[in-house]
This record gives sequence, structure tokens and C-alpha cells, in this order.
Amino acid sequence: MSPAAPADIRPTPWRPPMALGRRRVAAGSVRKLKCRFPFICGRARTSSDVGFSKDGLQLGISAKRAAILILPIALAACAGSDDSRSISFMGGGGANAAQPFPANYRSELLAFMRTYLNNPVGVHDAALAEPLQREVSGRTRYVSCLRYSPRESDGSYREARERAILYVNGRLDRMIENAAEVCAGAVYAPFPELEKLAR
Repeated sequence: MSPAAPADIRPTPWRPPMALGRRRVAAGSVRKLKCRFPFICGRARTSSDVGFSKDGLQLGISAKRAAILILPIALAACAGSDDSRSISFMGGGGANAAQPFPANYRSELLAFMRTYLNNPVGVHDAALAEPLQREVSGRTRYVSCLRYSPRESDGSYREARERAILYVNGRLDRMIENAAEVCAGAVYAPFPELEKLAR
């Protein structure tokens, strides 16, 4: 037979949960705790609440300023000069993918030049080299070389310009404006269709 429970022990009555940010210390006294959730407690969070020193906060600001200063330099390096620009319309394709010969290279080039030139009328000394396989940026592509003298807005002509036209998957992909290296040794033939272009 178990002994009887002492008469002074009573079951603990149920109490509602404590209010947020307050702790019950003793009967009848309440002490406010440090608020860990400022957006609930209604005050701004300070550096002492977060645990960051002033130096740490300054380091974060300095890193942001450095990133803002470096970004324009990186973008300028990517842009390059006007002579090295290329205009691309299609994906580059695989590096080792076998490329078909661009059968419609003349008509595609004429359609492109009609939009590329500010004034497609009155082009002089147009010459075109038939597409040959050449290595461009480590990839073998069909490249045709174009030489022409466009008509300027004042009606004069400058010296002939040389451009390389790259073809990917048998279609015109892009034009390389600085084509001296790519078109070295190209054999040109007259391209009268370019001289007869109209708007």
C-alpha cells in the first residue's frame, strides 16, 4: 500500500503563455527583456542588437562602393573597340560540329547589307571571296570575305572596307568588322549585285 500524498501539494493551475518580450520573475513582478524582434516590439534595430561593430558596417559599405566603381571598368573591357565589334544573330553551335556549306550566301549577304549600310545605294568596288573554312576563335567556320566602298552622306567615297562574314549551320551568323587577319590571302571576285542595291 502506497503512502498517502502530503496534504500541502496541490496541482499547478494552468496559466496563459507569457506576453512577448516579458518574463515572469516572481509573483506579482514583471521584468522587460531585451527585444529580439524589433519589427514586433516597435523600435529600430541598432548595431548593438545586430552584433555588428561599426567597423564591420563600414566594411560592408566600402565593399559596395568598390563594386560600383569596378562595374563600369568591367563593362568597358567587354565592349572593346569599334573595329572589333561583331553582329551576331544565331548561336555559335558546337566547336567541333561539321558545318554545311552556305548555299545561299550571296542572297543572304545582300539582304544583310541592305539593312547594315546607312545608304545601300551607290556602293563602289564591291568584291566577294567565296566561303572557305577558316578557324575563328578556335572554331572552324565557313567565312566569306567582302570588300566594298560605301557612299558617304556627302556623296564622297572612302577607301575600301574589308569585312568577314561568318556562317553557322549554313546561314549567315555575323559580320566581323576587323577582318584583316581572318581574310588574309582571300581571293576576291567582282560582286556587282552589291553595287546595284536599292533602298
